[in-house]
Amino acid sequence: MSFQNLLIPTLPSLFFTKNDSEDPRLGDHFKSKAFAPDSLQENDYVIVGYPDDEGIKLNSGRPGASEAPKLIRQFLYKMSWPNSNKQSTQYLDFGDLENKSLLELKHQSAREITSKLHQKKTKVISFGGGHDYGFSDASAFVENYLDSGEKPVVINFDAHLDVRPTTLGFNSGTPFYRLLNEYSEQIELIEIGLQPQCNSFKHREWALSKKAHLFDLKNLQCEKKMMRLFDEPVFKKIKPTTPVFISFDIDCITSSEAGGCSQSWVTGLKTQDCLHFLASLYNKSNCRGLGIYEVSPVLDLDFRTSKTAALIAYHFLFQNLI
Repeated sequence: MSFQNLLIPTLPSLFFTKNDSEDPRLGDHFKSKAFAPDSLQENDYVIVGYPDDEGIKLNSGRPGASEAPKLIRQFLYKMSWPNSNKQSTQYLDFGDLENKSLLELKHQSAREITSKLHQKKTKVISFGGGHDYGFSDASAFVENYLDSGEKPVVINFDAHLDVRPTTLGFNSGTPFYRLLNEYSEQIELIEIGLQPQCNSFKHREWALSKKAHLFDLKNLQCEKKMMRLFDEPVFKKIKPTTPVFISFDIDCITSSEAGGCSQSWVTGLKTQDCLHFLASLYNKSNCRGLGIYEVSPVLDLDFRTSKTAALIAYHFLFQNLI
């Protein structure tokens, strides 16, 4: 399969620059490239986008997330480059998945693309789109790290479990139903920030039966409580060599900080608490990928949610510097 034909290049205008050597931005360092996995080196950073909210619509959500990859990049590439060191690491943007085929085929294409990237041991950032692409990203990560000698860990920040059965097809509520059905004995799935009004007790029982580790918002509503997660048995298993993928549904954040999504609530995690927790996680693990989903610019106020998503991506890129 020629993946180049499935990826639409990112608009050149999004690669912001001030043309100032004393004030470089991420737009100066990231390069738009045609998809060419053979040119990649271990620990290169790569970005792909999924401008698709069909899965959200099929789950009776509010559309708008198809606009997110463009807006997140717009704010990310304006951010300052945080050091002056010359590095061999490549920072590449492979563009957006085309949005013309059936949803199932788009999920499969996304999975195959990100699998190729993980085969090269790159660090993958993806911008949704609906959280249904969380299955594509997480499964591609898992299949490439099953033979690492340690159980791959998938951590989902989310108000929702997203374990709806696929009886009526795939949608934004089904990614971890699909993941657990395929890999439940081979991975650790951790879900952080769950809210009671967002989840059926039957779905919760099913997730627990599949040995998912569930952490509710009520127990995490300050930085100190979030940091106590590292005392939990599943987190104590994580070592610097443990492969980790982070699936970040922006609706886990309080609507006062990130209200531009299909389902936002005044209750939710705080961005700064999440960043502090993630910084520690990056130092304790071998984090290989980050997917950010459900940002909906058309529902946003002052681009607040797109900026929050860009900030989360920025911290992943420079985890050892911030």
